[in-house]
Amino acid sequence: QVQFVESGGGLVQPGGSLRLSCVASGNIFSLRVMGWYRQAPRNQRELVATITRAGDANYTDSVKGRFTISRDNAKNTVYLQMNNLAPQDTAVYCCYVRDSLTRQYWGQGTQVTVSS
Repeated sequence: QVQFVESGGGLVQPGGSLRLSCVASGNIFSLRVMGWYRQAPRNQRELVATITRAGDANYTDSVKGRFTISRDNAKNTVYLQMNNLAPQDTAVYCCYVRDSLTRQYWGQGTQVTVSS
């Protein structure tokens, strides 16, 4: 069983910023990869960004240069700094982890709405 505490979502105007946080706990064996997915209404779930334990990050093309992912290994926490937000970024953002046993888990998500 894995528990997630996700926070930082909300309503922001276009061009604004938000910082998402996710703390993972429970039956976790060394979080090899942490990241964020998002899902907008009528869209498929999309991988936004991931980061390895060593700090190697990957981003989907639409967020490159605007979003930054980081993590605190000691706290099993992953962050997503989102700048210059646009209406198309509106979605439920879900935390994701993959442990050293290749088990994958997703959080319930936090809503991000970008609107004027």
